[in-house]
Amino acid sequence: MTPVTTEASQPSTDGSVAGERGASGFGDVTVEVHDDFVATVQIHRPPNNYFDVALIRSLADAYRALDADDGCRAIVLASEGKHFCAGANFSSRPAGPEPGLGGDVDQLYTEAVRLFETRTPVVAAIQGAAIGGGLGLACSADFRVAAPEARFAANFAQLGFHHGFALTATLPPIVGQQRSWEMLYTGRRVAAEEAADIGLCDRLVDTGQLATAAHAFAAEIAAAAPLAVTSIRQTLRGDLADRVRAATVREAGEQAKLLPTADFAEGVRATAERRPPRFEGR
Repeated sequence: MTPVTTEASQPSTDGSVAGERGASGFGDVTVEVHDDFVATVQIHRPPNNYFDVALIRSLADAYRALDADDGCRAIVLASEGKHFCAGANFSSRPAGPEPGLGGDVDQLYTEAVRLFETRTPVVAAIQGAAIGGGLGLACSADFRVAAPEARFAANFAQLGFHHGFALTATLPPIVGQQRSWEMLYTGRRVAAEEAADIGLCDRLVDTGQLATAAHAFAAEIAAAAPLAVTSIRQTLRGDLADRVRAATVREAGEQAKLLPTADFAEGVRATAERRPPRFEGR
C-alpha cells in the first residue's frame, strides 16, 4: 500500500492506531500499519538513535496500541539513520547522577518492561550499531534481521558500568551462557557474520534489502493463524516479562553503585576521546 503520513495523529480512544492504515506518531516513534497485518515501528533520532526514558515510553505506547489493533499481527522495529541504536548518550551526561537518560534508571526500566509485555511478535531490523542498551533493545524483539555492517556490543564493562536493559535475562537464552558472559565481561564488539553464527541475529541480508527482508519475515509470522501464534508465543516466552522486571531491578541497583566511581568517569571520558580506558578499580 502507499503509506499515508499523518504523524500528528494519535492513538484513538479505543486503543487502536489512528489513521486509515497509515502512519501515526508517538513522540520520536512512528507507526505504519500495512495491509498484510504487519506494522512498522520506526525510531527517528538519526544518526545514532540514542534512547532515553521518553523514547522507550513512546515505543511501549506504540506496541500497546498495536496489541489492540486487529489489523496488526506482527511488528517490524526499525530506526532511521546510520545506527539501529547506540544506547544511552553518556557523552551528554548531566551534572546529576543519571547518565543522560532523560529521567531516572527506574523509570527507564519500568518502560522497558512494557516492551516485553507486548503480545505481538517483533522482528528488529538492525543496521549499524546495536550497542549497550541498544543491544538490550534489539534483544527485546523476538527476532533480529541484520545488515552486513551491523555490529553488536554489550560495552558496559568498557565504560566501567554494569550492564542493563534486561540483558541479564535476554542475552543468555539467545547466544548461550558462555558467549553472553564473554560479551558482558569484555564488552567486545561482535560483527554481523559472527552474530549470525551464534544466533544473535536470525537472518543476515544485504544492506539494501534490510527493510524488505525484515518486513517479509514479519509477514510470514502474520500469515500464520493469529490465535495459534499468540498462544505459542505465550508458551515459549512464559514469564519473560517477570524475569525482565526482576533483572532490571538488580541491574539498576548495581548501576547506581558504579555511577559515582572513578572508573565510570574514566570509561566515559576514554570513549569520548576514542582511546583505551585506564581503569584503577576505584
